[in-house]
Amino acid sequence: MVAGAAEVRSLMARSRDVVVLAAVIGAAAGVGVAAFDRLTLEVLFHNIADAPTWLIAIGPAVGLGLAALTLRHLGRGASPSTTDEYIKAVPDHEVPFDLRAAPARIIASIATLGLGGAMGYEGPSIFIGTTVGAGAFERVRGWLRGVDRRAALVAGAAAGVAAIFKAPATGAVFALEVPYQEDLARHSLLPALVGAASGYTTYVAINGTEPLIPVAGNPPIDLRDLGYAALIGITCGIGARVFALVIKGAKALAERLGAVTRVATGGAVLGALAVISMEAFDAGPLALGPGYSSVEFALDPSRGLWIVVALATIRAAATAATVAGGGAGGLFVPLVVQGALTGRVLAGVFDADNHSLFVVLGIAAFLGAGYRVPLAAVMFVAEATGRPGFVVPGLIAATIAQIVMGKASVSSYQRRMRVGFLEERADLPIAEVLSTDPAVARPDDTVALFFAEHVSLARRRAVPLVDDDGVFLGLVTLDDVLALDHETWADTQLSEVSRHDVPRGSPGWNLGQALRAMVDGDVDHLPIVDDSGHLRGMVTSDAILDRSRLMDRLEPDD
Repeated sequence: MVAGAAEVRSLMARSRDVVVLAAVIGAAAGVGVAAFDRLTLEVLFHNIADAPTWLIAIGPAVGLGLAALTLRHLGRGASPSTTDEYIKAVPDHEVPFDLRAAPARIIASIATLGLGGAMGYEGPSIFIGTTVGAGAFERVRGWLRGVDRRAALVAGAAAGVAAIFKAPATGAVFALEVPYQEDLARHSLLPALVGAASGYTTYVAINGTEPLIPVAGNPPIDLRDLGYAALIGITCGIGARVFALVIKGAKALAERLGAVTRVATGGAVLGALAVISMEAFDAGPLALGPGYSSVEFALDPSRGLWIVVALATIRAAATAATVAGGGAGGLFVPLVVQGALTGRVLAGVFDADNHSLFVVLGIAAFLGAGYRVPLAAVMFVAEATGRPGFVVPGLIAATIAQIVMGKASVSSYQRRMRVGFLEERADLPIAEVLSTDPAVARPDDTVALFFAEHVSLARRRAVPLVDDDGVFLGLVTLDDVLALDHETWADTQLSEVSRHDVPRGSPGWNLGQALRAMVDGDVDHLPIVDDSGHLRGMVTSDAILDRSRLMDRLEPDD
């Protein structure tokens, strides 16, 4: 009874620490995101969008150039990634989160997006929140009990998303869902909820609660609309796969091109698309910025379908050009825009009365498939559009789009699902633990020599036997030696006591295959042999399990 009471008190203390830390991180992230949004959108982008055409055309190139210079010099060669930094850090405790590069990435995001880059503000917002979380954890890690780095990162990311989208539930779900394609972040619900609520409250206290997407009301939904939801899911799933391939190609191009060529090419394409969109749509530079104005433009029922198709194509090309140009920003909003425009086109094709339904379902399906976050996508459309009545068809559309999407994603760092430490190590190649220069013995060596040289001096329990050409002949183990009469050691050669039936591994194996072979063969040492029979190294069970790292991974409550 006493032990149970102590356990409850310990749990309450840990929960209190998590809540306090997550609330502080959320509030600080909310302030940071509000400042970022004000500076980037109101001070920079709105002025650029209202500027003369020549300035609009060169703005993106200037932004990409400033971003490249900032990342290279201030960031010491840091990448422009934002959301991916969170996705990489959450599943693995040992992946570092470089706080030194944070100012450079934030400034690069302001330059990219403020001067017209066609990406979303949520990427930098997530990064700001994650940076606040990582920094706070480093300062208080010795004071709080039961709070790990992952809780701080999740709280910050949830706060960033909740703030920039004015959608607290979306922030919490997205932070839990995005690190994995088919799973959720472990032990992180409490910090996600508290961080999202704190970040949202702080942000709207500064920047207000005006909704992002002008869709309102709740018209009736019938069985036919559920059929439309399935069709929208299929279409958006295909579209999201194509979009992900385009973004993947743009990232690969950015890595191949030099900095000057990358900036010049991306800036030139963005400038040209900005001018084309102004001439074609007579509604400002719809190709630039996050794209909310493009959704408003497309929602007008007087717009022809080909106009909307052209706008969707231009927006996708602009986002790819920003990525290829090395711009720093998010892909959440571009997916939202593509989903809204796809839904609007399908509504026109079927001459639907309920255009808003198609737009909302398009957002849920395209976003859910592109980032592999169906729950966050449905939550987003419910919060950001004021259409909670569309949750059921939204789930249908998002689920079908997720199936069509397969294993593709706009992020190359997402893991398929959460696995434990042992499962992670099982997929590693054998080279990770292979001892490529092991001690060896010769067939004509005596048991006495083996014991003196390998056991007494080096504390080895097993040694591979090889010939003069390095061909593996067998394994000599301490247990087999100790089973002999020690008076015969000086006259007994190792070829007489070596085991020839031990399992042999291949250089192409992973650790899981090696461990399985060792268990089946009842040995703790596995020789790795190539196709010609030559010994390439030795692997031990201790090296595979890595007990010290395993103990470090165990959490207090495990």
